[in-house]
This record gives sequence, C-alpha cells and structure tokens, in this order.
Amino acid sequence: MKPEKWKNPNNKLFPYQVGFTGPPHDFDAAPSDFLRISPQTVGVHGRMLHVPEYNHRLDQRFDNFQLLEEFVECMSNNGVDVCGQVGTNWVHAGGKTPKDIQQFCEQVSDKYETPLHMAGMCLVEGLLELNVEKIALNSVYYWTDWRDGIARFLKQAGFDLLYCGNFVDQGYYSTQQEVNELSWIFPGDLAEKSMQYVMEQAPTAEAIVVNGMPNFRNSKGLPERMVSIEVELESKTGKPIVSSDTALYWRIFKTIGISPSGNHGKLLSTLVQNKTGNE
Repeated sequence: MKPEKWKNPNNKLFPYQVGFTGPPHDFDAAPSDFLRISPQTVGVHGRMLHVPEYNHRLDQRFDNFQLLEEFVECMSNNGVDVCGQVGTNWVHAGGKTPKDIQQFCEQVSDKYETPLHMAGMCLVEGLLELNVEKIALNSVYYWTDWRDGIARFLKQAGFDLLYCGNFVDQGYYSTQQEVNELSWIFPGDLAEKSMQYVMEQAPTAEAIVVNGMPNFRNSKGLPERMVSIEVELESKTGKPIVSSDTALYWRIFKTIGISPSGNHGKLLSTLVQNKTGNE
C-alpha cells in the first residue's frame, strides 16, 4: 500500500510526480525529455535497475522482470503518482504477450496504488488511440531477436504488420555490430531517410511504429529522440509516427490528466484535443 501521507497533496513537492526507470547500464534521456515538455506542476524522479554484468540480452530482461515491481514499490513509497518503464523489449522478453503485460501492469498498479506503464505496451495503446490497424515497423537499431520479438508482440495485439526492418535490413549499415557500437546515437539525416524507406516498403500503412529509444544528432550535434523530431517527420511522411518514447509520455500524461507543453505530433496532440481527466 502507498503510505497514507501521500494522500495529502500538501506533503508532495509537485502536484504531479512521475517516476521513470530505464535499462541497466544506460543513461536514459526519458526523465529529461519528459520534464522538458511538462508544465511546471510536474516533477520527475528516476531509478536505475541494478543488474550486474548486464549485456542487453533478452534473457537478462526476462530473468530480472521482478525488478520492475521493486521499482514501482520504491516509487510508490516516495509519493509518485505514475511510473514509466523505458525499454520496449521488456514486454516481449521470454515470450510474453500483450495479455501477460496488461495483467502484470494491472496487478502491480493495484498493489502499490501507483499506475505502471511499460513502453512496449504503450505502443499498442497509442496505436489503438489513433484507431489504426495497418502498421509499418521501423525497428531502427534493434538486432534480430529484438526486432522479431516486438514484431510478434504487435501482431499478437491484433495489428496488421505490413513491414518490419532495422537499419541493417534497410541497408544503412552492413552489420549489427556497426550499429551497436554507435550506442543508439545516429546521424540526424538517418531519421528521415529510414522513415521514407519504410513508407516505400509499406505505402498503405496507416502509421509508422518506431521501437526502442533511438537518438539522432541535431544541427548542433546533440542527440534527440523521436519526441523532438516527430512533427517534422510526420509532415514529411504524411503518417502518424508512434514511437516508444512518445507513446510512453502520452500514456503518462493521460493517466495524470494533463497535457504536454509545446507543439507535438499526432499522438501527443490527442491530449490537447481530448482532455478527459484522470484515467
């Protein structure tokens, strides 16, 4: 149970308090990105999962799945209103299905009185919000078992997957090792190139899905995630782009019943158009 004192808003530092966790051994940009697009009434707290000798393997995520509950318990004890889990692959590791993840999130959320949203599941929820069925998956830096796992997960959720491919499949890098060595940070022009490539492979797709948390360097050389470039990319492709970071932020905002600041793409813009309060 969440400590009783957090039911009194006077005990909280911020009216809306959000907790994030990301994959072990990665400095995650989600807390910074989320805070940048939030009203001043929002505060953000982060907690890294501790997995010694972590190598980004799916079996390690499956074996340490219980750490997600520990994360929610810690955040609940600290007065967090909603938790966000960064790392799309956690939802399909070990063969988990959308139903498995939905049940897990509901159980943990109820137990600690603090909603948990997982990035991979938020992709599904975001696509449902936009009422699309036919999708194309830009699997960006994902290696093959990651790519195939999230593709399976989206199909199990009922979507018609017209295309699925990563940067190697698309011909931008020769080997997965080349991609891995870039630590998820890529040239700025690759974002548009890869989106256009995906659209050429699946012109009838109703939305482009982007898994993971790829970063693309802007004109100043600073890495930016999809949430920072989605408006431009949507205008060039003519399609909604539902990425893991955007979908996670959208679901968190929806839960606490507020809208992001600034100009955003199709999914985040639904919060401005449809203010429904807490859900």
